[in-house]
Amino acid sequence: MLDGLPQEALVAIAGFLGLLVGSFLNVVIYRLPKMMEQQWAAECAELTGQTSEPAAEKLSLISPRSRCSNCGHMIAWYENIPLLSYLFLRGKCSVCGTPFGIRYPVIELTTGLLFAFCAWRWGNTPATLAWCGFSAALLALAVIDWDTTLLPDDITLPLMWAGLVFAVLQLNPQVALPDALWGAVAGYVSLWSVYWVFKLVTGKEGMGYGDFKLFAALGAWFGWSALVPIILMASVIGAVVGIAMKFSSGLREGGYIPFGPFLAGAGFTAMAFGPQSILRFIGL
Repeated sequence: MLDGLPQEALVAIAGFLGLLVGSFLNVVIYRLPKMMEQQWAAECAELTGQTSEPAAEKLSLISPRSRCSNCGHMIAWYENIPLLSYLFLRGKCSVCGTPFGIRYPVIELTTGLLFAFCAWRWGNTPATLAWCGFSAALLALAVIDWDTTLLPDDITLPLMWAGLVFAVLQLNPQVALPDALWGAVAGYVSLWSVYWVFKLVTGKEGMGYGDFKLFAALGAWFGWSALVPIILMASVIGAVVGIAMKFSSGLREGGYIPFGPFLAGAGFTAMAFGPQSILRFIGL
């Protein structure tokens, strides 16, 4: 790490790096689901022996360059500086004036604040890097799930393995490797069991397999004892948001809302205040 660096400077550097990572997360959030759809279409065509229609453009996280969805204007590097470019361009394409949307700077700013918090909380230690990675992955998962009801394995599974490695390296003294391992197992099995009980009783699917994997990842990072506080808080927040959206006619077709963002919110709360603080927060 950066020996001898004042904490204020460390926090500032982490916040700046968070802005850059947040800019990349915007790309991940937008492109990863589309990349998955392209892959599924190709696999389905291969299994059925049909010739799939070629994708209009092969997507990856690094190519092609970002462009305006309306006029196709390629975004120049100076138009892609986190926060500053959005403010300078007033949130619009420099060619056609199409609004870009407030989400882009919000995600950049949120990531910067999360990274700065991690640097302030854990200081000049390897744990700061670990929790910054945790924060970036969890934020991306929350937004992707809210948009698409998908929790990509490309993020959930590395996040779970990273939590186990985190425990092996003893970067969090409160979570030993057995706690992390059983946390991952219990996190997956518990929601898997709820899923099948609900499906057998109602004939409907109450959640997706991505939720099992995300909960397993949280169990790996916080240990098995944190699972009950995390699932309670996620359920309470989800119920409140669901009721509010129902009364405001904001529910999607089918009347569902994804559960991943609420698991992520509980995960952020556990990171910031500790899992047991969640029980106090909800009055238990």
